[in-house]
Formats: sequence, C-alpha cells, structure tokens
Amino acid sequence: MSGLQNLIDAISKHIKLTKEDQVLMDTFWSKKILEKGDYLLRNGEVCRTDNYIVSGTLKAFYINADTGNEEILYFAIDDWWATDMESFRKQRPSIYNIQALEKTELLQISYHSFQKMLEQIPSLERYFRIILESYLGALQKRIIYNHIYTAEYRYLDFLQTYPKIAAKIPQYLIASYLGISPEFLSRIRKKNKIR
Repeated sequence: MSGLQNLIDAISKHIKLTKEDQVLMDTFWSKKILEKGDYLLRNGEVCRTDNYIVSGTLKAFYINADTGNEEILYFAIDDWWATDMESFRKQRPSIYNIQALEKTELLQISYHSFQKMLEQIPSLERYFRIILESYLGALQKRIIYNHIYTAEYRYLDFLQTYPKIAAKIPQYLIASYLGISPEFLSRIRKKNKIR
C-alpha cells in the first residue's frame, strides 16, 4: 500500500519490526485522501480511526462558544499523527474538529483493528507508548509556556521547535495556536525582522 512504507520507516526508528510484522501491518491499515477543507473529524462525532499522515497538513481546533473564534489545538504534518485520542480510546464523541489545510494522504486504522494489531504485533505497544509520551511532553510544555512566557518568546520557540510547520501554516493560524491576535503576531515578526 502506498504510504505504508513511510509508517514502517517511522516505526522502525523506535522498534524493530520483522518482515512478517511488516506484511501483517498491511492488513490493518487503509488509505484515505482528504482534499483541502475536508474534515477528518467533526465536533460531536466519534473518532473511529487513528490517523498517520503520509503527506499533507491538518489542524485540530474547536470553536470558542463565547467569542465564536477558532481556537487551534495542534497542527499535524507529514509523519505525524492526528487523532482525538480520548474519543478514539473511549469511542465517545469528540469535542473538537480536525480539518485538512491542504490535500492530505492518511493511513487509518479502526479502533478494533488497532487492538487486534497490538495483540498480533506486541512490539507495537512500545512504539505507541513512545509516541504518546512524546505527545504528552509537548502538551505539558505548551501548557507551561502559555502560563509563564510572553507571546514573543512562545512564537520564537514555535519557530525553532517546529520549523517545518511554521513554513507551511498561515500566520493567522499560528497566532490562534499561540492565543494571540494576528496583528500582535505581525508586530512580533516586525520587531524580530522575520519575513
């Protein structure tokens, strides 16, 4: 399957997969293409799949009920995952949306297939634990940074930490992610002479 080798390569950076494991993996995943603007998940829907991004860009967001503004939770690009983990794990409705910012190719696995895959390829438990730990570390950092650092510091750190995302994402969406206005972000960029 197109894209499966990308996933196998990503997994192989953390654990060893046998040839048999790799062949078996092909039976669990399916390919999905989203066009720009398509939703992978909408608020209120159950997240039925875990999603590995082969290529493309997604944003996860919710609509602030008080302001009506879109609040960005995260971005996901090539070789990343985009899933509402709480909804996927509990098979309950999601509280946010995931939408394609450009044409995006995904590999998807259903909740039941995911459980079956982990039973048949136990070494994948370790890989997904590593991914989850990485995600939780990034989430903790974001929470702390939002409470103790200035918007300027957070923006400069974002550029340094996620240069590939910063190169692909419009500035107004980065501003939303950082919790600031596009105008304020523009002033930060001008002050720091960032194009």
